[in-house]
Amino acid sequence: MTDRAEATTLDDAIRRARDHTPFLAHLLDREPELVAGLEAALLDPVTAARVDASMPTAKALRLERRRLALLVALGDLSGRYDLTRVTRLLTDFADHAVDRAIRTAILERTPDAEPRGFAAIALGKQGSRELNYSSDIDPILIFDPATLPIRPREEPGEAAVRIGRRVVELLQTRDADGYVLRVDLRLRPSPEVTPIVLPVEAAISYYESQALPWERAAFIRARAASGDLSLGHEFLRAIRPFVWRRALDFGTIREIRDISRRIRDHHAQGQQFGPGYDLKRGRGGIREVEFFAQIHQLIHGGRDPELRAPATRDALGALSAAGWIAGDEAEVLGAAYGLLRTIEHRLQMVDDRQTHSLPADPEALANVAALHGLADAGALIALLQPQVERVGRIYDGLADDGGERLSGDTDTLEAKLSAAGFHDPANALRLIEGWRGGNYPALRTTAAREALEALLPGLVAAFGEAPDPAHAVARFDAMLARLPSAINFFRLLEAQPALARLLGSILCHAPALADQLGRRAELLDGLIDATALKPVAEVPELAADMEARERGGDYQWQLDHVRRLVNEKRFALGTQIIAGTSDPLVVSAGYARVAEAAIRVLAGAAIDEFQTAHGVVPDSELVILALGRLGGEALTHASDLDLIYLFTGDYMAESDGAKPLGAVTYYNRLSQRVTAALSVPTASGPLYDVDTRLRPSGAQGPLSVSLEAFRRYQQEDAWTWEHMALTRARPVFGSAQARSAVDAVIAEVLGGHRPQRDVIADAAGMRAEMAVHKPAKGPLDAKLLDGGLVDLEFAVHALQLTHHRGLDTRLRRAIDALVGEGLLPASMGEAHDFLSRLLVTLRLVAPDSQPPAPATRPLVARAVGVTDWDAVVAELDRVRQDVGACWSAIRTHEKG
Repeated sequence: MTDRAEATTLDDAIRRARDHTPFLAHLLDREPELVAGLEAALLDPVTAARVDASMPTAKALRLERRRLALLVALGDLSGRYDLTRVTRLLTDFADHAVDRAIRTAILERTPDAEPRGFAAIALGKQGSRELNYSSDIDPILIFDPATLPIRPREEPGEAAVRIGRRVVELLQTRDADGYVLRVDLRLRPSPEVTPIVLPVEAAISYYESQALPWERAAFIRARAASGDLSLGHEFLRAIRPFVWRRALDFGTIREIRDISRRIRDHHAQGQQFGPGYDLKRGRGGIREVEFFAQIHQLIHGGRDPELRAPATRDALGALSAAGWIAGDEAEVLGAAYGLLRTIEHRLQMVDDRQTHSLPADPEALANVAALHGLADAGALIALLQPQVERVGRIYDGLADDGGERLSGDTDTLEAKLSAAGFHDPANALRLIEGWRGGNYPALRTTAAREALEALLPGLVAAFGEAPDPAHAVARFDAMLARLPSAINFFRLLEAQPALARLLGSILCHAPALADQLGRRAELLDGLIDATALKPVAEVPELAADMEARERGGDYQWQLDHVRRLVNEKRFALGTQIIAGTSDPLVVSAGYARVAEAAIRVLAGAAIDEFQTAHGVVPDSELVILALGRLGGEALTHASDLDLIYLFTGDYMAESDGAKPLGAVTYYNRLSQRVTAALSVPTASGPLYDVDTRLRPSGAQGPLSVSLEAFRRYQQEDAWTWEHMALTRARPVFGSAQARSAVDAVIAEVLGGHRPQRDVIADAAGMRAEMAVHKPAKGPLDAKLLDGGLVDLEFAVHALQLTHHRGLDTRLRRAIDALVGEGLLPASMGEAHDFLSRLLVTLRLVAPDSQPPAPATRPLVARAVGVTDWDAVVAELDRVRQDVGACWSAIRTHEKG
């Protein structure tokens, strides 16, 4: 019960029903037996409302509806039922009534057939199980031509329409017993030209390709409610991507806001709060609470299934829990919704009329107040007014577009740019005028330029706050030049001012990320996710997200899906460094987890696809071994993947598929398929470069070898550099048993079961050769400069092989272990951290290893943990000397 005087007895509820609602008074007179057993009936109203099952369907449903209406009203008025129970009982009856009407309509025409192939999709409040006391229902009726029972020589489409008409007739024809439900079929696609029942495939095609923006919002609350539920569920599953889009469509959000404004304008007479106020459509009313929730659901629900709650108050709670709306907003809106819906029910109880407006007549308004248990009309107005005003204020904030536009006058605009922080406003003015002139393909349409105009004020403000506005606007211009379409991108930035500011930072500092955005502007969508600027999840959770299949397991869709997610995650990880929200070392580990999850999912998908033709090799499986930075769980934005493909079992075996292959051929072809899955660009972009040259015998050897051949090669023939690479080898795909077998082989080799060579001399020779053939790119190349990460890695790996200590694939942990053994100076841990942070950061902001722009240098200093740019340069010089001295000492003093 919501904000009203307590009703402690059923007698009081019955008295108010008799005194203030002619409809309920009439029902009380017609159902004396039900009233006599009211206490028991309210405990199980569904059973109490049932009538003789042998009655004709229409009559039975009318009587059940009448009896349930009385019980629900008295349960509500007495406080026995809360709003959720009331609306659930009303909705469950509607589902039942429609279902029985469908079965009856089919069996009347085809008595011996199974009633299937015909379903009702509930929309609106029936879909969300929030049906009004006297509401109509808004279903979409669909049928399956292949399974719908039909008469001989009858077309399925004609049969479906006849069934649909009969369903409507059974439900809404009125007689002395009343009616069952009012049915409104106008929410179906193009109702002025389409039949009242749609073939399911045609309906799916419509929603995938032609549906209007408001229809997305309508389907937030869609539910397979009656008839052939499997058909209904399959239809909703097929159109789920239409409703819940990962790539956000802010045009849809704008359309919903426009609908709200048009409702306010159309129902202007009911906007002013007081007598005559429209509880549903008025400013601060029920519809605005619903739209507030739905707008946020459409924005964020494509990425977070937890937000897809159909019921309004459930949606508000989910949005609040996820942090998308403030907790106090959710509380205010939820409380207001409960009160407004309750009073709406009071209005409808009076005459069983679908009304939403407070009576303008003072006597009628006082009657509604008394029905609710209040003293007079003034008390009702006083109860509602604060709730309505709070809702109105909250929704006004959401719907406010500001309406600001940048001036078209050259002098005025140049002054605006200068005031915003642009040191060269004339150049920015030239670029903006070019955009307004439609000089790029993405800006040729009127709609695109209108979207740009709406964005420009916020964009200028955001770029003006950037450390280097000129750089930001120039890179944005370069982005626009490459984008095929930009409308949704503009609307996204307009709707998310904080994202526009972050974009300014990205464009200022990170050419690698700016280049990605220029190819795929939708990458920015991912930054709206609440977790985008936090460390990424662990590998199993990432893999589960990547494995989500919306298209029945289609292999090409899976490739695209993984590429979309991986590129979003990598972009977000890079942005964390630009935004200063994460340590580059944490980001580096995140890059590795994303890559490992992608390998897990895409290798599995490639195997499934390959097995359809070639079957499986008995007692054998593929194992993927990661080396290099992936093996060490520390990638950069630009890292490739160093992989070795192995297989367990007998290399002489043969697969059992329709096209059998010998094990060696089988796994070599499968490995090619996995490499392609990881590296070949698709419509969703590229993924990773895969390097398999570390496999036995290098580029000349087979792509995949048996585990036994790998063991034998490593223990008998491999060179020192291959054993050094093995120190960071880690299985990333395969069963636990297979991974353990590979780990055991690696442990044997690193433990000393390998050819005896002068490791130190070999390592020194390799490093010298590398310096000649792969010199440092620039003065900040933290990897290849003398005393850089490569020298530190050589020092660590040489000690690991010679002392069999510190055998951890993660370089920092290996360093700590070697320091603990007295084999490395303690300063090498800090050296590793500084060089790694610098490498990961510079891969984003200065991929050429040259000093970045002055505006970017403070970002680099912050990322590596020093005060300013001079300190970066000084620390790099100091660390390089320290690492160089360490590596030199190892070369001089260690024995192989």
